[in-house]
Amino acid sequence: MKTPIANGNLFILAAPSGAGKSSLIRALLERHSHDSMQVSVSCTTRAPRPGEVNGEHYHFLTESQFKDKITNNEFYEWAHVFGNYYGTSRTYIEQTLAQGIDVFLDIDWQGARQVREAHPSAQSIFIVPPSLETLEQRLRARGQDSDEVICSRMAKAQAEMSHYHEFDYLLVNDKFEQTLAQLEHIVFAQRLKLGLQQVRHAAKLKDLLANGG
Repeated sequence: MKTPIANGNLFILAAPSGAGKSSLIRALLERHSHDSMQVSVSCTTRAPRPGEVNGEHYHFLTESQFKDKITNNEFYEWAHVFGNYYGTSRTYIEQTLAQGIDVFLDIDWQGARQVREAHPSAQSIFIVPPSLETLEQRLRARGQDSDEVICSRMAKAQAEMSHYHEFDYLLVNDKFEQTLAQLEHIVFAQRLKLGLQQVRHAAKLKDLLANGG
């Protein structure tokens, strides 16, 4: 008998820029099979940057295509930012979850609100740096922004962090490997929830309880 496939779990990860969210997701995916967990690929109307691959970095759409998907309710969440549209495909996520694959959403707190409304069982994780000083050091270490931009990013980061209490889990990314292990624990604890285990091990549980009093 074919073993039933339990749906995968949807994880929302949010953090201010420089907290290490993308690095944590990338490191977790490198540890585990692509068939067990994936990061969601967002849709956007902005033009591809050099080296970006359609379907890998983003699903690149025309504005007309994007608006059609909005009309057809094909996004869990979407936003118009700096002249371009960005959105999370409902179809992609539901198809992936149905294959028993966990999906990670790398979005902001506003997008997280929309996704939780559409998918209440999603587990949300907010990641913060150990201090403002550390966050500023990380932003400056990138060597990409002026002092003015750094100040703007720091102010935005504090505004974003004020929403940490809306999430299910809070991780302080001080020591990267330790935080990665904590993220991994959250993922695997969710996989062991009763409802999912009942589906995965239905036949085994039936045998164990056969002829029981």
